This record gives sequence, structure tokens and C-alpha cells, in this order.
Amino acid sequence: MNILDKIVADKRNEVALRKSLIPTNQLEASILFHRETYSLSNALKNSTSGIIAEHKRRSPSKSVINQNLNVQDVASGYEAAGVCGMSVLTDGKYFGGALDDLLLARASLKLPLLRKEFIIDPYQIIEAKAYGADVILLIAAILSRSEIKEFSELAKSLNLDVLLEVHNEEELHKSIMPSLDMLGVNNRNLKTFEVSLDTSKQLSSIIPDDFVKVSESGISSVRAIKELQTYGYKGFLIGENFMKTDNPGQSAKAFINQLEQK
Repeated sequence: MNILDKIVADKRNEVALRKSLIPTNQLEASILFHRETYSLSNALKNSTSGIIAEHKRRSPSKSVINQNLNVQDVASGYEAAGVCGMSVLTDGKYFGGALDDLLLARASLKLPLLRKEFIIDPYQIIEAKAYGADVILLIAAILSRSEIKEFSELAKSLNLDVLLEVHNEEELHKSIMPSLDMLGVNNRNLKTFEVSLDTSKQLSSIIPDDFVKVSESGISSVRAIKELQTYGYKGFLIGENFMKTDNPGQSAKAFINQLEQK
């Protein structure tokens, strides 16, 4: 069993428990469920930097990244830095995140918020909306084509943007459908955790232009972004690079300044 299979097995148990504790109608009654959402895909189309900055305390590949920061400070720092959107990891067991992190981030900024999660059930999409997300992540490696269709159409009906993440050509072909806004290429192999930007480069030509292209994982230099922009990428998800510093907002600001100068 690889790490992804383990995460998904645990996630099924976790979601079953959450569903038994908080029914869907309770989530739909929350104040945030009825707010106007921000579009990340539009923000990326109109941006020169395309940075989606992430809040991530730890990961299975790196263990602890940063446990000392509070989400509000990170969120307001990212907004001041001029990022396009913020990604918040809500998985507890493997990434040290929580749904409350999403709430705190939502209260601290007026930018598109991505719920970064292993979504395997429509319930988690309702939950994302109820906790203030504007965007959901769907991971092709753990979903069938019919699940991608069902989940993305549900998200669109709630005015949420959909970022679909792929790792290879097979996942890409399985996933392409009109209910997606952004196609993200994860440069990290989720089975081995090795990272290579070549994954983004190789898949770029097969992604139809109707979708905003996003490159995820392993992006730590302005040079890498400049190179990926020539392949048509408009969005760049960066987590560890900012989170491993004492002030992620300042790191993001310095990074974006450098990116926009060249």
C-alpha cells in the first residue's frame, strides 16, 4: 500500500465519521455557505505572477515544515504580498491541517481560497463551501471519471472553481471535461514523492487551452516559473518554499517582487 492509498483509506473513515456528526443540511445552513465566491481561475488569467501560496504545517515527505505560525498571520501576509489565491491544507492526520484553518483564513483575507484536501465524497464539497472555500481540488489519481464529473458538477452548482490535479497523461485523458476550470500538474510523484518539473513541461501541450494551467509542487525559484510560463502555465502552487521560513508572507512578497522585476 503506497502513501496515497493509505491516506484515502483513512479519509473514507474520517468522512464517514464527520457525516454522522454534522448532517449536510447543517452545513448548508452556515453563513459562509451563502457568500459570493471569488474565482481563482479568473484571478490567474489576469495575473502577472500567478502565485497560489499554501498554508501547510507538515507533509508525509518532509514531516514538520512549520508548526509555529498561526493561520491568520500567514493569510494576511500572503494577501499583502499580492498572491492570486491561498491554498489551505485541511487534512489532519498527514498534513497537520484542519477545517478551522480554512475558517481562519477566510476571516483574514479577501482572495480565492482553495481547500486542499483528498476529496472522495460529495459531502466534502458541501463542507468546503460551508467553511469559506472558493475552490476545490480534485485528484485524478484517486477518482474515477464518473466521480470527477459528479464532484466537479456539484462544485460548479455551488459556484466553486474546480482545480483538477493530474500526474501523467493517462490521468489527464481520463479527466478532461467542461466542468473543470483549471488543470493542475503535480510535479511530485505521489507514490515515490520524487519531484520533477519535466512532468509539467511534458503534459503542457496536451492540456486544452480552455483550461487555466497550474503547476504544483517543487517550484522554488523564479527561474522555474519563468520557464514554465513559456509552456503556457498561468498558476504556480507554492507551499514549502514559503512555509519553511519564519515569515511566509514576507518570503512570498520578496519572491513575487523578484518575479515581476525580471
